[in-house]
Amino acid sequence: MIFNKETAKKTAEVLLQINAIKLQPNEPFTWASGWKSPIYCDNRIVLSYPLIRNFIRETMARHIEDHYGKPDAIAGVATGAIGVGALVADYLNLPFVYVRPEAKKHGRQNQIEGYIEKGQTVVVVEDLISTGRSSLNAVLALKKAEVNVKGMVAIFSYGFDVASKNFDEANIELHTLGNYENLLEQALDTNYITEKQQNILALWNANPSEWNAN
Repeated sequence: MIFNKETAKKTAEVLLQINAIKLQPNEPFTWASGWKSPIYCDNRIVLSYPLIRNFIRETMARHIEDHYGKPDAIAGVATGAIGVGALVADYLNLPFVYVRPEAKKHGRQNQIEGYIEKGQTVVVVEDLISTGRSSLNAVLALKKAEVNVKGMVAIFSYGFDVASKNFDEANIELHTLGNYENLLEQALDTNYITEKQQNILALWNANPSEWNAN
């Protein structure tokens, strides 16, 4: 669920502007999963553009405070959301931790890096939501550490039905600054794509695992 349409359209605008999101319906990308995709999203690029980085940081921080109040800490999901999570925590003057996909095999064998106490509240920050499984893996680690997860906030979501199902089953509230639907609207409004390409992109989103560019 997006926080609001205005934020979603502005988020789409800036991500397209810096090529953090690329739309190539005629020359699709191949994801690590093997899926063919007309979109590629790498929100880590945001960190290299101060004005856009500040927009993401301040917008996310404001929505977190408005929606959840001030948690005890912000938790970022490694590795993509470490940077933006730390920026949001700094803006809110809150402690920051990040969660690895799994515990380290050496040293202190931490999965959660940083200091957080049992019973404290966190909002989890993520950069991108696809199926949601890796994001929810971080939530599970925090819950095992007896941390109270108030919800998750991400920069962008592909809006897959499977992600909604996974978050509903985990009973975790997800909000995003932008999403796929508003991305396509913004891309069409700015002539980044044609109506024909918009239709191709919408078909992919409805059934990404079976989509064929031809």
